[in-house]
Order: sequence, then structure tokens, then C-alpha cells
Amino acid sequence: MANYHYDEAGNMAAYFVISVLVIILLPVTFSSLSSVSSMGANARLACKRRADVRRRQRGSLLQPKFTRKALLITVGWAAVAYLSFKAAHAELENKVYNPFEILNIDTGATEKEIKSHFKKLSRLYHPDKVKATINETVEDIANRFVDITKAYKSLTDETIRRNWELFGHPDGRQEVSMGIALPKWVIEGKNNIWVLGVYGILFGGALPTLVGRWWFGNRQKTKEGINAKTAAAFFKALTDNSDMKEVIGALGQAYHWETTWAGNAAGLEELEKQINEKTGDQWREVKNLVAPGGKCEGTKQRALVLLYAHFLRLKISDEALKQEQAKLLLQAPVLLNALLGISAARSWLSPTLMVMRLHAYVTQALLPGKTVVPQAQLPGFDGDAYASEGKDLASFISRLEDEGDIRITEARKAVEGWSRLDVVDMSFKVIGERLVTPSSIVFLLVKLRLRRPLQSDAPSSVSEKSAKAIREDREKDDKFLNSRKDAEDVEGACTCVGSCTSLARGWWLVLADDKSNRIVVPPMKISDVPVSSPGKERDYRSYKLQFQAPPNVGLFTWKVYLVSDTLVGEESCQDISLKIDDISALNAEEQTAEDEISDPEEDSLAGQMAAMRGGTVKRTVAPEDSEDESSTDKEEQDGNDSSDSD
Repeated sequence: MANYHYDEAGNMAAYFVISVLVIILLPVTFSSLSSVSSMGANARLACKRRADVRRRQRGSLLQPKFTRKALLITVGWAAVAYLSFKAAHAELENKVYNPFEILNIDTGATEKEIKSHFKKLSRLYHPDKVKATINETVEDIANRFVDITKAYKSLTDETIRRNWELFGHPDGRQEVSMGIALPKWVIEGKNNIWVLGVYGILFGGALPTLVGRWWFGNRQKTKEGINAKTAAAFFKALTDNSDMKEVIGALGQAYHWETTWAGNAAGLEELEKQINEKTGDQWREVKNLVAPGGKCEGTKQRALVLLYAHFLRLKISDEALKQEQAKLLLQAPVLLNALLGISAARSWLSPTLMVMRLHAYVTQALLPGKTVVPQAQLPGFDGDAYASEGKDLASFISRLEDEGDIRITEARKAVEGWSRLDVVDMSFKVIGERLVTPSSIVFLLVKLRLRRPLQSDAPSSVSEKSAKAIREDREKDDKFLNSRKDAEDVEGACTCVGSCTSLARGWWLVLADDKSNRIVVPPMKISDVPVSSPGKERDYRSYKLQFQAPPNVGLFTWKVYLVSDTLVGEESCQDISLKIDDISALNAEEQTAEDEISDPEEDSLAGQMAAMRGGTVKRTVAPEDSEDESSTDKEEQDGNDSSDSD
């Protein structure tokens, strides 16, 4: 018979609580750590203001910034540590009866040794020979001697020993004790109303509320993680000819649904006045795009002011505005990616390029639409002061060294990590074909590498390679085209993200028809481009973009855009032509191979179905062996007939 009892000490309940807390805390903790590490993965060339945003969000060792989520995680792990310590030092109530352990003898002792040892214990622990002390009462002394006597009899008396062997106890069958992981006070009658009240709050109020918030919150979000009203506003704001001002206006308008502002903050009007003085007509045009009639007020005005203050690198004195600007900048990449997805889904080239370029302007804190020289993106330098220097960073660094400028150390480090994309080769390929036919599957194969502005050695060219190296490259290209990966696997390559100090995180690859302002294939984000190494024969990496060829025959002149998401002005645009030939241009063997593949055999199920529909099938030719066998059988039959007649 089982005897159920409640956990008075709370040891069993501790195990249950520890399991639940660990299941909840582990994913929450890892997600928090991954989000913090991803925030610190920005390019080193990113502006000082953006670095300050990250620093204010993470805090420092001396002045850490505790968020509500971090505080809850800390309290949760502290509870796990406390409950683990309590469970580890808890006394076990259910213990297996072991007479050898009670008598303190070996399990292999003989009956004579057991009796001799029992006599020694009797002389030591008999109640008549032991006096009670402060730490040990008379009852404790008697109970100890009873346990010793039971253990002795369970090893020497046949009946008691049989009870111990069968039931695990010298007194025979015992009640099975089953513990319930609840303290006894939880089920006491006087506490019923409080326990039921807690259950009602948790399962009748808190749980439905959390599920409802999660459900209705997800319904208001798109797969890109933005509000559905924001996505609708993006659809309305963009057109096929949207310029940079319209894209900025759409971005500023989105914060009306994405951010909650904490009342009015001092200094907003002063910031807008400075922005108006520096930009003039551009500021008024953007405000008019966000709110027609120039009535840009409330959250939209606030977002635009903080966004342009970031572009112009204006100093903000109010702490509340700094926090709001930090929140705004951290949301900008998500909103821009969603805006890019909407523009690319409509195959609009102009707004797609504008959104891509705006990524770099936000990263570098530079005013969009303004001519920017590379020097303006170096730490400690302003674009206006060095606009006449040109784009030669090597000459700029040499001049700083000659002048003994104190900023030369940081500037040189930044330039050494600067990366410019070098297009080695790009071409259209069709697997197994020498020509591109209508509606065939085509791959745009692009070979890229990075080149440093201070790099002296010239990179190797494809035309300078030997015939053997060119043949090996073709074999690797064919292997890559037949794989399912968008980027080629490069062994031992030093890529721009991670081991190198490259300042560009990635690029967008766009194949477009600029004459019709249309994108041929949705943009592809590429990264991990290897750095140019003149000593290697293959110091580049291949990327492929798959699409279906046009159904018409002719020559299509397109452009390939490579736009950086971090560096302003670091983009490439090259013309490329795709020639679509008619299938008659293939030789007879290639056409016959295609026909053999397309027509099913007559004996197959597909061939029978095609024959029923009136289609063409391949005829099955009877083998010669079968004809010989049939003729032999006929001759044997004629011979048998003649013998019978005889």
C-alpha cells in the first residue's frame, strides 16, 4: 500500500522549480547575448555617433546599464543557484535499509564475526551503559540500540533475514512512501481561498493575457518584423521613380507606428533650426513629403529632426533626446531592409538603389544626396573641409604624415582596413550548354575580391594565367554552378568579416535594366569577399545569381550594380550583355540529345500515355538475339513434325 505525503522540507519542489527556470532562462539568456554581440559587429569605420549609441545601450563595467530584461535574467539565475544549493545539501528522507551499514561491518563477514562485533557494540551502546548528554537524549540512545539489534537479527535470525531479503526491511512488508512536490501548507484548508485565487490569476488572467498579446502582436507584424501599418505606408510612399528625399521621408514616417515617444523634450526646436540653416530647401521638401502642406508635427517631425541631426552630426545636449535618437538609429536597419524588400518586390530599380545607399549614409552619419569624399568617412575628419582632396586615400595619408597631423594613427588604421570591391570577371552561364536559348536557366557568375587603397602590388588578371590554370578555373566554375550554394567555398581565404579588418560588411548584387528602370533578378546580399593576394592564382571568390532567360531571341544589354552597405560611394556599375540564340543555332548532336531526353520510350508508362495523346515516342527496336532464338525454335518444331509423320 502506498502512503502519499507532502514535501514538508520543499526538497522535491526545488527540483521542479529548477527545471522550469532553466528551460526558460537558457534561451532567453542566449538570445540576449547574441543580440549584444551582433550589435557590436559594426564596421570600425562607422561614425563616432553610432558607436556612442551602442555604448550608451550596453553601458560600461564601472557604470553598467541594467534593463528590465537583464534584471529578470539575473534574478532568475540567482534563484536557480539558491535552489540548487538547497537541494544539494538536503537530507534524504527515503533511505535503503542496510544492516551491514548500521553495524559498520563488511558485507562478506561470517556469522561468527557478526556475533563477535554485535557483542562489542552491545557493550558500547547498551542503554544501561551509556549516559544521556546535552546532545543525545535517552530516547536517542534507546533507538540506536534498537536499530543495532534489528540489524544483528536481520543477519542471524532466519525469519528476520528472509523479511529483509524479500521486502528490504526486517519487520516485513512496509508502506511505500510517495512524495508530492508541494509543501503541506499549500493544501491546508485555511489556505484554500488564497491558493485558488493565485491559480485563477495565473491561469485565468495572466496566461490568456500573455497569449493574447503574443497572438495579436504577431498579427500586427510582418515577416520583416515591422508594423503592418508601416508596411502599408511604405507601399504608398514609394513610386518607380522615388529619389533619396522620398525614401528618407518614408523612413521618417515609419517611426509613427514603430516608436513611442516620452512626451516633449527640450532642444527639439533648436535642433530643427540648425537643420534648416544647414540644409535649407531639402529639409522643407522632406517635411512636405512626410506631411503634405508642411504640417509635419508630432512623432513624424520628431523622428525626422533626430534623423537629420544624426546625418549632420549635430550635438544633442538633452539626455532624453539622445536616448530617443539611439532607439531610432537601432531600428533604422530593420526598417530599411523592409523598405528594400517592398521596392525589390515591385522590381523598381531607382528606389531600390536609393534604399541601399541610405544604409551607408546612416552608418557613416553623412547627409544623403551630398557628394562625399572618402576622407569624410575617416575618424576625426569632416567632409566639407576635405572635399577638394579627391578620392586618393594614399595621397591623403602621405600628406597627413608630412604635416605631422595627430590624427594620422587612427586615419592610417582606418585606411588599412578600407576595402574596395574589385570585379575580376562576370559572365552568363548555362549548365551543359555553350549558348543561351530562350527560357533556359541562366546563371550570372561574378568573381569578386577586395583591394586595399594602400596596397602596392597589382592583383593578378585572368588573362595573365596559364592555360592549365584557366582549365582548372573552368572545372571549379562548373562544379560551383552545379552546386546549390550561392557563394563558392574558398579554403584558406581571409575574408572581410571576421579575421580581417575590412570596413565593409557586405554588398548588394543587382542585375537590372536601367533603360526600363527595372530589376531583372531580386538583389542578393554578398559578404565574405577575400582580400586580393597577388601570390595566389585564384585570389577571388565566385558568386552566382540564377534566373530564367527571356522567351524572346535577341541581345539584352543590362547593368550589374554592386552597392556597399557601409561605405558611401563605394559601389560599382558595369555593363553586361546577354545574347539569346534560337535553338536552331545548336548543332545536330545537341538538338538530337535534347530530343532523346524529351521523347519517352514506347514501352514505358510515360510513352504509352504520350501515344494515347497523339504525342511522339521513341520506337523500341527488337534485339537480334530474340530473332535468332525464334527462328531456331521454328526449325526444331518443323523437325519434330517430320519425325512424327515418319
